[in-house]
Amino acid sequence: MPVMTEPKLISGNANRPLAQSIARRMSMHRGMSVNLLDARVERFNDAEIFVEVYENVRGEDMYIIQPTSNPANDNLMELLIMTDALRRSSAARITAVIPYFGYARQDRRAKARTPISAKLVANLLTEAGIDRVLTLDLHAAQIQGFFDVPVDNLYAAPVFALDVQHHFKGRMGDLMVVSPDVGGVARARELATRIGAPLAIVDKRREKAGEIAEMTIIGDVAGKACIIVDDICDTAGTLVKAAQTLTDNGATEVHAYITHGVLSGPAVERVTNSVMKSLVITDSIQPTDAVKNAPNIRIVPTAPMFTQAILNIWNGTSVSSLFETDTLLPIYEGLYSPT
Repeated sequence: MPVMTEPKLISGNANRPLAQSIARRMSMHRGMSVNLLDARVERFNDAEIFVEVYENVRGEDMYIIQPTSNPANDNLMELLIMTDALRRSSAARITAVIPYFGYARQDRRAKARTPISAKLVANLLTEAGIDRVLTLDLHAAQIQGFFDVPVDNLYAAPVFALDVQHHFKGRMGDLMVVSPDVGGVARARELATRIGAPLAIVDKRREKAGEIAEMTIIGDVAGKACIIVDDICDTAGTLVKAAQTLTDNGATEVHAYITHGVLSGPAVERVTNSVMKSLVITDSIQPTDAVKNAPNIRIVPTAPMFTQAILNIWNGTSVSSLFETDTLLPIYEGLYSPT
């Protein structure tokens, strides 16, 4: 088998700007031009997906950059078909780089006669020929166990901590990190620990599914600049209501740091008209024009972190080192200066 001299990148249509950013960053790291593999991912008239790779990939170390965001089914099928094309072309190893792992919220049977769709997706990817998965902030950590191949789950919290320290310099003592529900406490505590801030929790009570009857704040947020932390923001209903509740309880201002900005339906309008001063998301999902133009939504790039993770996987070094501030600061040099 030929020696795998360089990592090779290929992208579907889900988030090509992120894939191109990763290729540019890798060109800087490698000191040579790194481009996305020349290929076409198209649809026939009946929406059937077709993939053709124009370059030789025999014996190569391949990385498919493809979040399974909206439309989730189309983007998932693109990922599966690209994997099959590469496997049948004798690629030595295929790593699925999935910045946003769709179906992750269906990670357990919450009711009788319901599927565990996250496990089904894991089975599909493994059977298609994926050798490894690289993703960001899985909705539930146990999803890693759904795969029979290695899964590297990156975290946004270290990057968010750099962003908070940069944008709230001189007022770190006024901050309080808030978990929007009991289930997200571990995620919020991770950021709170990194920035040295106290933690509060929003306790929600539902009278029926999809409708929040009451929110109670556990912790004293009066006089604090609150930072809500979560992994997914979909329609933003809960987020906006939590921000209003914090303000009603004396918070001086409310910001939110959410890893995956799904932002479907009325989400952008809700965020724009809310009391939140800012919503910070990553580019794990390609932002729409409405998201880009929203005055209080800001996007943090993930390409620096994903590029370094891909290089670490390729050369056999630690991926967990990216959880450390000392490792991330040089990667994000130019965006955040050392505090």
